[in-house]
Amino acid sequence: MKNEVTAVIPARDAAATIEACLDSLLVILSRPDSRLVRVLLVDDGSRDETAAIARVRDVEVLQSGGRGAGAARNAGIAAAETPLVWFVDADCVAFPDALDHLLPHLEDPEVAAAGGTYAIAPDATLLERLIHEEIQVRHDRMPEEVDFLATFDVVYRRGVLDEVGGFDARYLKGQDADLAFRVVEAGHRLRFDRRSRVRHHHADRILRYLKVQRQQGYWRVALHLEHRGRGGNAYSGPLDHLQPFVAAALPPSLLALAWPPLGPAVPATILLVLILMQLPMAHAMVRRVGWSMVWFVLLGSIRAIWRAAGLVQGVLDRLFRRGAIAPGPIST
Repeated sequence: MKNEVTAVIPARDAAATIEACLDSLLVILSRPDSRLVRVLLVDDGSRDETAAIARVRDVEVLQSGGRGAGAARNAGIAAAETPLVWFVDADCVAFPDALDHLLPHLEDPEVAAAGGTYAIAPDATLLERLIHEEIQVRHDRMPEEVDFLATFDVVYRRGVLDEVGGFDARYLKGQDADLAFRVVEAGHRLRFDRRSRVRHHHADRILRYLKVQRQQGYWRVALHLEHRGRGGNAYSGPLDHLQPFVAAALPPSLLALAWPPLGPAVPATILLVLILMQLPMAHAMVRRVGWSMVWFVLLGSIRAIWRAAGLVQGVLDRLFRRGAIAPGPIST
């Protein structure tokens, strides 16, 4: 059947969320008129009951060897036999009409992919709401034609994925941005439709969130170097990409404490600049939700520092050609 869809869910130690995720996709699969014809869970080396939960539901399970989400998605692409592949994250629950809003965009042969947005549970913590509302502000600003789509809810043409070599498995974070940039650079178009929604389980522990942000900073080094001129895109702007560089100047600025004429003025100024850089987003979030969102000023500042730590490590690893971030051909 034309434009049939395979759903691919990469998962590692996702037992806490995968049940609701798969059940939401199986509801869509069971509809008589559904173009979703297959659901594949790609188990990326789970040590919990992730694969067993899928098998109980008669969901096909593939193994990808614990090499990361990009490699897991590539395994799903290789197994898919349909013209379209729908990527959904293991911590997301798809709304019943999530796929319905994306597929019409693919009727245009020039469109390679279409993606949607997040919803959030009503009992979410403050941290989860801060994370979510920032994303919503960004998504509200995105036009229909974009140059970036995340992979929590996105449908790609399988032919285009084959054309560009799929996901670059070197990227343990940011592989969705790298793929989107390569697809656009190959002359294809991407569409964003905020009517397509999945409910997402955001990080509810600050250290877990900051660990991921450090990884994001690390892999942004490769994104900046391999996609020059992408310092801003439909999702994030130059101010966002500049923040880790400002934060990275904080530790060396402490050396100024050894010179009494300067004293604490230099690190204090850098910290003030970093805080001021959070105000435009915090203002938009407060207008959208309320004064509780003012906490984003603190969260965004701390996040920038953690991203800076990842960025510095990424620069060093790239410079000395260490690890997966070393320059090289696309890895699948």
